[in-house]
Amino acid sequence: MGEKLPLYASHAEHNGPHGINSKRYSFKCARTLNDMMMITAIRSAVFMSEQECPYDEEFDGNDLCAATHILGFIDEEPVACLRVRFFADFAKIERLAVRHEYRNSRLSFQIVWAGIELARKKGYRKLYGHAQDRLVKFWSRFGFKPVEEQQGLVFSDFAYTEMYAELDPHPDPVSIDSDPYIIIRPEGEWHKPGVLEASGTRPITSPLGQPTVTQPAA
Repeated sequence: MGEKLPLYASHAEHNGPHGINSKRYSFKCARTLNDMMMITAIRSAVFMSEQECPYDEEFDGNDLCAATHILGFIDEEPVACLRVRFFADFAKIERLAVRHEYRNSRLSFQIVWAGIELARKKGYRKLYGHAQDRLVKFWSRFGFKPVEEQQGLVFSDFAYTEMYAELDPHPDPVSIDSDPYIIIRPEGEWHKPGVLEASGTRPITSPLGQPTVTQPAA
């Protein structure tokens, strides 16, 4: 049997018909415009439609800045998403959204674990998040605890609790000591060779890569 895929990279396209009663959960890191369109559709349905969040508050300018988005699927149907933003010594888990017709599944739990696994793989040991007060118990299941000194956090018409979690180190994180080819692999696909590794098998043909020949003085 092959090596088990990381949870955040478990999605394989064309893995069967989709349906609300299916239990085939899988996840991937968003890397294409089509992936971002799926995320926009899910978050628009959950936050803008259900929670009546204004557009400029939901799409806050952070989606393309030092963020990784995880898409959750039931078969081939995109049904959930999660955003992870990375700072110097912590990662922030946020924007968890699951389409309402799929909330009786375990997908919401699995996509959070996928985000945590991704952060650990990138070497992070501390997580931070803002939980709606009604969802503090949900986030506590992943080891999150309320920050001791709360300042009172309210935005987009909800009250939030600051929470944090401390993680065990990943046994094989991506770091500056990793193989350089691993570091340049696509986000979330550090477990398999990338296209740049294949390009590395070609001979150097660029004239910019050749040694400079110094002309003798006249």
